[in-house]
Amino acid sequence: MRALSIAATGMLAQQKNVEVVSNNLANMNTTAYMRRRTEFHDLLYQNVRSVGGTSSDAGTVVPTGAQLGLGVKLAAVYRIHAQGNLTPTDNTFDLAVQGKGFFQVQLPSGETAYTRDGTFQLNADGNLVTHDGYTVQPGITIPNNAVDVSINGAGEVLVKLEGQVNLSNVGQLEIAVFANEAGLEAIGGNLMTETPASGSATTGTPNSTGFGSLLQGFLETSNVNAVEEISNLISAQRAYEMNSKVIQTADQMMGTLTNVR
Repeated sequence: MRALSIAATGMLAQQKNVEVVSNNLANMNTTAYMRRRTEFHDLLYQNVRSVGGTSSDAGTVVPTGAQLGLGVKLAAVYRIHAQGNLTPTDNTFDLAVQGKGFFQVQLPSGETAYTRDGTFQLNADGNLVTHDGYTVQPGITIPNNAVDVSINGAGEVLVKLEGQVNLSNVGQLEIAVFANEAGLEAIGGNLMTETPASGSATTGTPNSTGFGSLLQGFLETSNVNAVEEISNLISAQRAYEMNSKVIQTADQMMGTLTNVR
């Protein structure tokens, strides 16, 4: 009985759906987290009667035919790159991207990773780094005698040195954009790497054409909507229960057949 295997694929699909929703809810307070959406595809169909086939020697055509579906499968877990809310932190080295763009981070392997998480700090050498100590690219070094640091919307890092009135430019931050942001591969730690699906990174100055601007002293929150996720969770639970009911019904039908004398 096909209903058993079909309903089983439905239960597995909704299990994946719940796992994605639970990950979204778990990361509600993760800086710059982009929520995920589950997408499904139907499985192959068995042609009991082919659509468009002839039904007689006179050449009459079957208008609809008969196809029996075999269930559902997970097609993708799509990352939605919608702008999260911007919250003030009053931290000098916290940065948020308004619009398109990712900060560039150099991993210990030398590879470049990308993030929307602008929770930056200074290391012992005065270099701008992430909370894991990875260097923000291009490298920015703040002098030890700096008494004030200002980062404008275009990514210019301006410092006021002790005993000086005018601000000094000590570096220029750049951000990267991609043709397909959803094609980036998440590696954990709020970091992503480029893939053939995302295309190569295009780097540029913030606040220029095609690039977002920077906002100092702010962080981007996750774009998870708790009410929407709870609604999705309930929907997935109901779908799981209905598929389990199909299995119970199919089992009862098979039991009826075995009891026929």
